[in-house]
Amino acid sequence: MVNSIIAGSLQEALLARKENPGLVPYAGGTDLMVNDAEGASYLFLHKVPEMKRITEDAGYIRFGAACTFTEVIASPLAPGILKDACLQIAAPAIRNIGTLGGNIGNGSPKADSALIFMVTDSKLRLANSGGERIVPIREFYLGRKKLALEPDELIIEILTPKHGIENYYYKKVGARKALAISRVSFAGILDTHDGIIRNCSTAFGSVSDVIICREDIDRMLTGKSIEEASGLKEAYIGAYKKAIVPTGGRVSAEYRKDVCMNLLRDFLDTNGI
Repeated sequence: MVNSIIAGSLQEALLARKENPGLVPYAGGTDLMVNDAEGASYLFLHKVPEMKRITEDAGYIRFGAACTFTEVIASPLAPGILKDACLQIAAPAIRNIGTLGGNIGNGSPKADSALIFMVTDSKLRLANSGGERIVPIREFYLGRKKLALEPDELIIEILTPKHGIENYYYKKVGARKALAISRVSFAGILDTHDGIIRNCSTAFGSVSDVIICREDIDRMLTGKSIEEASGLKEAYIGAYKKAIVPTGGRVSAEYRKDVCMNLLRDFLDTNGI
């Protein structure tokens, strides 16, 4: 058994990932601690400075994958939709150590921050010791707990667009007001300019094996005026009603379907559609 390693730099972390692919990446560990495997060895990432930064460039806000939810909430660069979601994650103690990369890498359709990165069409910077690549997060999830991540790769950064995400809608439905795992979560963005919808984007969490984003349906409203979109409203909702086939679980599939449709309709109503 390989001993656990505490990486002090990105280079060190990627080299350890290459030489010891059995090491489990560990940043905050809030999910890993629940199902801690006996004898598991970890690659600790909480001291990797390159994964702890929140910066910006011309087009994107760049979140290090080891940034905690609390750090995101405190950052002046973080968009409102992401802050709102992070504020509703668990309790302060969990938000203080839980990380964006862990939330994404867990591969759960209930992941609160992943829902936001999906609706904003964010990208992931993945790296190994030989180089790096940028992957749209919508292409990262291949199925429940199945990720487009090679055994020697790490999630290094999340790149979220700086513009066009200001007008947002976010709701999380749980069994109680606080500390709740989502029964259904929904995020929507409607970016308009001079009365024309430049982008409509929606995402449904805790409904299926992966977070649901249907660009083909959302494009029904893109390029339309609010008045034109209103005329397409029922057809748009109907398309989602056919497309969303929820799984059961703590609540019934029928309940999830009804909540999804209600949230989608409220998103449209809120935007005058």
